[in-house]
Amino acid sequence: MAKATLTISSKNYSSWSLRGWLLAKFSGIAFDEKLTPPDDPATRAEILLLSASILVPCLVHHDVTVWDTLAIGEYLNEVRPEAGLLPTDRATRARCRSICGEIHSGFSTLRASLPMNLKGHFPAFKIWSRARADIDRITTIWRDCLATYHGPYLFGERGMADAMYAPVVTRFLTYDVAVDAPCLAYCRRIMALAEMREWVEAAKAEPDSIEELDMEF
Repeated sequence: MAKATLTISSKNYSSWSLRGWLLAKFSGIAFDEKLTPPDDPATRAEILLLSASILVPCLVHHDVTVWDTLAIGEYLNEVRPEAGLLPTDRATRARCRSICGEIHSGFSTLRASLPMNLKGHFPAFKIWSRARADIDRITTIWRDCLATYHGPYLFGERGMADAMYAPVVTRFLTYDVAVDAPCLAYCRRIMALAEMREWVEAAKAEPDSIEELDMEF
């Protein structure tokens, strides 16, 4: 029996759940999934960005309860340092934490105007200037990291930063966001991960839908 439980919400719509789930998968801990349905009022509020706080995903490991994706990542790095969620070099680790913090607390226009929807596809989607600024900043981060740490992931080996930015990759595909060659290669690399393929397959099998996120607006 798994010694950990990870509570998540919709695999189709919840970017926070995807981040927490990938962090747990990357860490190698055994865990059971507990799914809260999208029609749960608190879950729906989080997905639609109407909640004042985000309490899912939530990891229970032995007698420890951790919510918030950054906290989950830091905790898993402590209990499973061999998984390499964070770089071992102090300066590189500081940069990783910085860009993880940036996606965690920033890019609000991108979140609102290009919500995660793995079952959706909106070609020729109109991207407003403020969302475009978020996209430009994200792709700058990716290019800088890939050039500095020589890939194939943001900090060389797969880790916390890749889990944090994975939902952005899905957004770029859903809304046909054009990116340059290094960023496109990175997107393909993330989507090719076995963990991402597993998540996407489960997301597409979900019967639930949120009407507000299933239309082109």
